[in-house]
Amino acid sequence: MNQPLAGVYTAKRKDGSTYFRASLTYRNKHISLGSHDEKQKAHEIYCTASALLKDTSLRLEDYSEDSPLSFAKWVCLINFRDNGIYLSSPIYIRPRFFYYYFSPNDYFIFDKDDLFYYSSRKISRRGGHYFVADYGMQVNIMNRYGIKNYAVEGRDYRFINENRNDLRYENIEIINKFHGVNAIQEKGRTLYQVKIHVKGYVNVGVYASEMEAAIAYNKAIDLLKKAGVDKAYTPNYMEGISPNVYADLYASVQVAPGLLHYRSE
Repeated sequence: MNQPLAGVYTAKRKDGSTYFRASLTYRNKHISLGSHDEKQKAHEIYCTASALLKDTSLRLEDYSEDSPLSFAKWVCLINFRDNGIYLSSPIYIRPRFFYYYFSPNDYFIFDKDDLFYYSSRKISRRGGHYFVADYGMQVNIMNRYGIKNYAVEGRDYRFINENRNDLRYENIEIINKFHGVNAIQEKGRTLYQVKIHVKGYVNVGVYASEMEAAIAYNKAIDLLKKAGVDKAYTPNYMEGISPNVYADLYASVQVAPGLLHYRSE
């Protein structure tokens, strides 16, 4: 007769086959550790997790690829042990920020204020972009920091300490926050150049203020639409400006003459 192994529970799949679930209870919290087709392997998962919770000398950097535990679960358990909070995401909390781990040497640093958001959402990667599922939609996490999908690092935003993995708000500087607007330096002062893409990039103009530049881009969109250009442009949204002020700026801002007489082929 098979002897029961600590932390291992027999379960059945829908097809009738047997597998073994590993779990433990720590600080009155029942924690699922995963499952395995082999009872002994499930027991090894349980033993590794138990040792990790008991031995405070074991750290994140002690993880080995041959560990029965996944790295994500390793992070979750150490965070629970050290900080008293069990999170299902691979997060380790520090006093003013937290790490979200993908692997031992691959992680993001977030502000403590974002803990609830990321502890309840999984970050996925695709083509160098990072997304979370938010109300059924895939949302690029960079949008939370005012970084648009089309933004270019160094032109539209920069990381102050040059660490791209440090997503604390204090480390992100937005240089250009509006569509089509690019800050340039000319004779020691900052001006704002505006371009809009039709078949190639078309110059709209250069403006003294970022607000004027953003409105000039919107005006260019309207002119191109009237000319029959069928493109899904995204207009700039202005915060803190009344409709009357917007209308006055829209009327007074100048755009390149070519846009006033543009004709779609």
